[in-house]
Amino acid sequence: MMNVNQLREQFPVLESKVYGKDLVYLDNAATSQRPLSVVKAIEDSSLKANANLHRAVHHLAVEATDAYESARIRVQKFLNAAHPEEIVFTSGTTQSINLVAFSFGEAFVKEGDEIIVTAAEHHSNIVPWQMLCERKKATLKVLDIDENGRLQAEHLQKLISHSTRIVAICQISNVLGVINPIKEIIEISHENGVPVLVDGAQGAVHGKVDVQELDCDFYAFSAHKLFGPSGVGVLYGKRLLLEAMPPYMGGGEMIDHVNFAGTTYAPVPRKFEAGTQNINSVPAIVPALDLADECFESPQEQDKIKEYVYNSLDNDPRITLYGRPDSLEDKIPLFSFKVDGAHHEDLALIMDKMGIALRSGQMCAEPLMDRLGVTGLLRASFAPYNTMEEAKYFIESLDRAIDMLV
Repeated sequence: MMNVNQLREQFPVLESKVYGKDLVYLDNAATSQRPLSVVKAIEDSSLKANANLHRAVHHLAVEATDAYESARIRVQKFLNAAHPEEIVFTSGTTQSINLVAFSFGEAFVKEGDEIIVTAAEHHSNIVPWQMLCERKKATLKVLDIDENGRLQAEHLQKLISHSTRIVAICQISNVLGVINPIKEIIEISHENGVPVLVDGAQGAVHGKVDVQELDCDFYAFSAHKLFGPSGVGVLYGKRLLLEAMPPYMGGGEMIDHVNFAGTTYAPVPRKFEAGTQNINSVPAIVPALDLADECFESPQEQDKIKEYVYNSLDNDPRITLYGRPDSLEDKIPLFSFKVDGAHHEDLALIMDKMGIALRSGQMCAEPLMDRLGVTGLLRASFAPYNTMEEAKYFIESLDRAIDMLV
C-alpha cells in the first residue's frame, strides 16, 4: 500500500515554492500534476520511437505503432470496454464530445429532433450540441438540478419524448463535485430507446469506471486530469454505434481506399483518427492509468480531507458552499463556494500569495453560474497527492484572506 508521502515523491513540482511558500496545488479539477513515470514515457517515445503510426514497416514505426495500440488496450482495460476497437483517441474530452455531436448527429439527428443535456454541464457538453441543433434545426432541452446541486433524475422521464435522440450528461460536475445518478439516467433513457453520452472528465479521476456495467453508449475523459499528458483524450463508444457514424474528419490514416470517384473508410477506431496522431503522448497514458488504479486501491487521505474541508466550509457563516448532497459518499473532494462581501478573484489572488493554487471564475459553466445566481465562484479541488496538512493550511489561509477583504 503506497502512502501519500511515497506518492508525492513521484511529483517533483509539489516540492516547489510560490512566493516563498510551499506550493499547495488545489486546481486538480482543471489539470492534475504529472508524475515522473509519465514524463519519462513521453521522453522515451520522443527519443527512441518517434515515427508515424501504422504506415511504414521500419523498426521505429513498428515500435511507435505497438506503443500506441498497447495504450488503446490499456484504456480498454481501464474502462472495461468490450473491444479495443471501441476506444478512440482524441485531443481531450472536448474533442471526444464534438466528435459524437457531429458524427452521431449526421447519422441520427434530423429537423425537429431533441437533444437533452443538464443544467450542470461544462461548456464542452453544451456548445457542441447547440451547434448540432443549429445545423439540424433540432431542439436542446435541459434537465435541471435541485437547490443542492443534485440532478432531478425523476424529471427525465417527462423530459424525454419520441423525438429525443441522445442524452448528454456529466458524471460529476466540475463546479458542484456531486456524483450524478448516471446509472439511473442511463436506465431511464434506454427504456425510451435513447442512447447516453457520459462526460467523464471528472468521473474517471475519482473511481473505477465500468462502461459495460453502466451500459453507457459513449464515455469521454481527458488524460491531463488523471496524471497524464495534455493533448490526449479518450472516447469510448459502443462498436455498433461507432460503425454507424460517419467520420468526424477526413485525411490520412482514416481511409480504406481513396479515388476521385469516392472514398471508403477504415474500420473503427481508425475511421475517427485522421492524420498524424499524438505519437509521443498517447503511450504515456499507460503509466498515468497505472498510477490512477493504484490510487483507487489505496485512497490515501481523501475521505478524511473531504469531510474536514466540507464541514469547515459548510459551517462558516461567511461562506456559501455549492454542491451539497445528502451523503458525502456522493461527493468528490471538490468544493466551489462564494464568500459574502469578497470577490472570488480577489480571494484567489491573496491565496496565491500564500502558495495556494485555486480556480476562480465561471469554470467554463456559465449557464450553471446563472442557475446558481452568481457571476463566479472559488474552487478548491483535491487529488490523491494532497495531504491533510495542506487541507488545514487551506482553511486557515482562507480565513485570513476573508479577514483581509471583509
